[in-house]
This record gives sequence, C-alpha cells and structure tokens, in this order.
Amino acid sequence: MRAHDAAASGPGTSLLVTNIGELVTNDPRLGDHSPLGVLTDAALVAVDGRVAWVGRAAEAPAADQRIDAAGRAAIPGFVDSHTHLVFAGDRAAEFAARMAGEPYTGGGIRTTVAATRAASDDVLRASVGRLRREALRQGTTTIEIKSGYGLNVADEQRCLRLAAEATAETTFLGAHVVPAEYADRPDDYVALVGGPMMAAVAAYAKWVDVFCERGAFDVEQSRAVLTAGVRAGLLPRVHANQLTAGGGVRLAVEVGAASADHCTHLSGADIDALAGSSTVATLLPGAEFSTRSPYPPARRLLDAGATVALASDCNPGSSFTSSMPFCVALAVREMRMTPAEALWAATAGGARALRRDDVGHLGVGARADVALLDAPSYLHLAYRPGVPLIESVVHDGVLS
Repeated sequence: MRAHDAAASGPGTSLLVTNIGELVTNDPRLGDHSPLGVLTDAALVAVDGRVAWVGRAAEAPAADQRIDAAGRAAIPGFVDSHTHLVFAGDRAAEFAARMAGEPYTGGGIRTTVAATRAASDDVLRASVGRLRREALRQGTTTIEIKSGYGLNVADEQRCLRLAAEATAETTFLGAHVVPAEYADRPDDYVALVGGPMMAAVAAYAKWVDVFCERGAFDVEQSRAVLTAGVRAGLLPRVHANQLTAGGGVRLAVEVGAASADHCTHLSGADIDALAGSSTVATLLPGAEFSTRSPYPPARRLLDAGATVALASDCNPGSSFTSSMPFCVALAVREMRMTPAEALWAATAGGARALRRDDVGHLGVGARADVALLDAPSYLHLAYRPGVPLIESVVHDGVLS
C-alpha cells in the first residue's frame, strides 16, 4: 500500500482509498447485489471519519489524503461483539490440561477472578490496551468488552470503568459464575448482582449479560438478573447453551436480547425461536477450538433464517484469541459456513448483535472502518488460515 499527498487530519479532512481490487461493502445496492455488495476496481472516500462516497476508482473525487490499495481487497472492519478483555493472570496450564484430555467445565473462571481482584488498575488497563491493539492490527475496529472477573461490587465497577476507556460497547457480566464466597448462597449472590452491584456499574455499562448454564445460573436466576438490568437502563444479551442444552436461548428470545451467544447445543425449538426473532445467534468457534467441544450448528441456523454473528470470545481460559480472521476460517472449515457467510457474520452480523447500523458495512454514512488485505479477495481469509493478511487498517477515517 502506498500513501500519497498526506495532510494533517482535522475537521472536514477527506481520505481517498483507491485502486481497491475487490471492495466488500455489505450493501447490496452498491455492488453485485449479493449480501456482501462486492465492487471491483473500486474506491472509497471518507470525510470526518464517515464514508462519504463509494464507487469505481476511475470516478473517484479528489481528497486531501490518498491511499493506493494497489489492487488489494478491502473489507469492513471486523465487529467483535463478544470479548472478556479485562482480566489478569494466565491459564495456559489449564489449556495444556484440556489438550491432555481434561474436560472444560468453566471452573477456571474463579482462578481469573482471584488474579483480577489482586491486580492494580494500571496492570488491568495495560492488558486491555495490549489486547485492543492486537485486535486492531487484525482488522477489528469495533469491539465489545465484558466484565465478569470481579464478581464483587467494587471490582465489577472497576472492570467496567476500565473497559469504558477502550470501547462504548461495555457489558456487565456480574452473573458470570457464583464467586467462592457465595458458593452456598447463589440466590443471595443473584440479589447482590441485581441490586447493589447493578446500581454501582450502570453508569459504565451499556449491556447486561448472564451465563445461563448448568453450574452457573439457572433460567429463573438469569431472568432476575436480566430484568434488573433492563430496569437499570441496560440492554440484555445472554451466554446461552454453551455446555449443555437448556433454556438460555429461549430466555434470550423471551426478553428480547440482542444476542444469544455460544449456541453450541441447540434443539429444533431453539433454532426456530432464533429464526423467528430479532435475537442474533452469536457463534464463538474459538471456544470450541480451545476446548475440543462440538461446534455450533451454523448451517442449521442459517438455513432456518436466523441471523448469525461471529465473535472471538477472547478470554484467558476458553478462547485466548483476538483474531477474527481465525474465527472466519474456523467457521468455514468446521461449521460449514461459506466464506461469504462467515465474513458477513464477522462484520455486519456483529453489528446486528450490537444493534449498530453505523459499523459492519461501508455504505455512505457508515463509520470509515476499512481493513485492507494483503490478498486479492476476501476469500483468502479462509483460504489462507493463520496467515497475517491484514495489511493495514483505516479506523474512523484514519490510517492506524
């Protein structure tokens, strides 16, 4: 990629990205009428961080700054709608034990809770920043960050305050697991989460989430947490049906959650409920990869008409990856998604899961978030798994 005519950025500054061999817009009106809206020999102009023009390179208007994509493919920045970046400590030994045959139960979460509670703000802030920069280098321009490793009032508030420094998409997950000090009093912990903890964190969170799963919170406990969150002005999402079949997906649909995340063990009724609702099925193949678990039934969901998103689930225990390209490759290889379906799910699907219409596509008015690939086509994201194909990233109209 070559940059020419660089000018200082400021109000009204425009940026032209031109000579794009293949531009994925996710707007069928702009390209080949497919969901990806692919344009060839394309260009894009951003003004004040927003897409102002999209079309053929030969017709592109002039701009203050110019980036020559030299025939590379360009895609919308990835929208990673499920991560757990605020944590301390390391669980590599747990991963090694799983690879030697130990089953994954979610029990290691408490190990991370202890390390996170003991860490300083500076340590946690540095960890979040490092992982956020790592994700950006791999094309992730919009990211959601959950709490869930504090599990007391002070530390959940602290984790969300630090998350809010990195993203506007912050999620309160005080109902991740029951902490050790409440092991024999889970209902008391649910009351704490929905009462004093909710009041303390609401100013720092946009979303409320709950791990509705055997060994974590049952359907009634989960409903109580989500109801309290909605009452506090937060929007619901649910960790649902990861380890076992259960009521998490149908609870998510019942409360109008933006997404049901994991969706590994689904009945026909679960799939029908998702397909008939606005709740997005957010699939997290990195977790299945890292726990040697069955992959979610993406093909059945798509064929039923459900909206599917892909996200990284970046966390220190069950999916320590920040790479959305890796998740795209897994979705194609292991979950029978086509390359086009997987890319849409990792961009526009993630935007749907966050109820955002300004990201995940490159139509006029969208945020100017563009990932340039060191490849001629988006197909290479799955065709060349593990290869660092993100050549450069434009984030909010600025070359990162």
